[in-house]
Amino acid sequence: MQPLVDAYERRIDYLRISVTDRCNLRCVYCMPPEGIDLAEPEHILRYEEILRLAGIAARGGVTKVRVTGGEPLVRKGIVGFIKGLASIPGIEDVSLTTNGVLLKEYARKLREAGLKRVNVSLDSLKRERFEKMTRGDRLNEVLDGLEEAQRAGLAPVKINMVVIKGFNDDEIIDFALVSKEKPYHVRYIEYMPFNTQEGWQRDKCLTAVEIRERIEAALGPLEPVLDATGGAGPARRFRLKGAPGEIGLISPVSEHFCGSCNRLRLTSDGKLRTCLFSDVEADLRTPLRDGSTDEEIERILLAAVREKPKGHAINENVFKKCSRTMSLIGG
Repeated sequence: MQPLVDAYERRIDYLRISVTDRCNLRCVYCMPPEGIDLAEPEHILRYEEILRLAGIAARGGVTKVRVTGGEPLVRKGIVGFIKGLASIPGIEDVSLTTNGVLLKEYARKLREAGLKRVNVSLDSLKRERFEKMTRGDRLNEVLDGLEEAQRAGLAPVKINMVVIKGFNDDEIIDFALVSKEKPYHVRYIEYMPFNTQEGWQRDKCLTAVEIRERIEAALGPLEPVLDATGGAGPARRFRLKGAPGEIGLISPVSEHFCGSCNRLRLTSDGKLRTCLFSDVEADLRTPLRDGSTDEEIERILLAAVREKPKGHAINENVFKKCSRTMSLIGG
């Protein structure tokens, strides 16, 4: 197979796979309190179909796969699926993003199946606020899950905090202090525009620069962390002096990293998205089920990659909010 390289010479080596649109929380920036209209079960890709696609993508140069949802741990058979992904030739790194509610139960099984790392979405360390943001009183379960993931060897354990001005930005320092107490990587993510009931307002977005200024004003200078592996992740990495953990700043709104974007997203209903904020999708479910050969699916992948946009245009007048919620896309 030809290498997956787009029109801007970006080599695609990272695939994010959503395995379900279902979730056991109702985060305010992701979905309305009553939930969303779920895809028909027959529209959700079967594990064997996803594994086939992942194998084809690996032949095109994909080496990293992240499993997402919805909440991926609510789907039955997830451990066996992770084992299947980890066994695909060419796939070197399998990770997972979760809300952490079920992580204590699954962490060790996932590690034994071949999972390398885990990212836990956690936007508040205060029980009442966590319940308000997620519409679920599950904070203690998430914290227990973080501990179990660390013990199981899913390292580094990363915490993803979406910072919303006027809502949880007063906890920025509390999260930074977690990196001084634990070897966790705390990553602050700028609030992004999605099609949710709560709406999105640009003035609720605290920039990465502002977040860093707050941390340094309270806790002292952040020391840059060099990535010895040469990875091209979106986070700018830092460490508080003497801290066992790290702090990462991810700025998709104020300082986007589109120029080095190396990823594709596969939705749980079998659509391939080349940009998080573009509603252009390539249908892969149909060719997977109509008898198409691997070579025919390869051509669809290559054509989609060639059309990958240069950037998302969030800060331009032409920008349009994503019409799908994150639970459908696979964050």
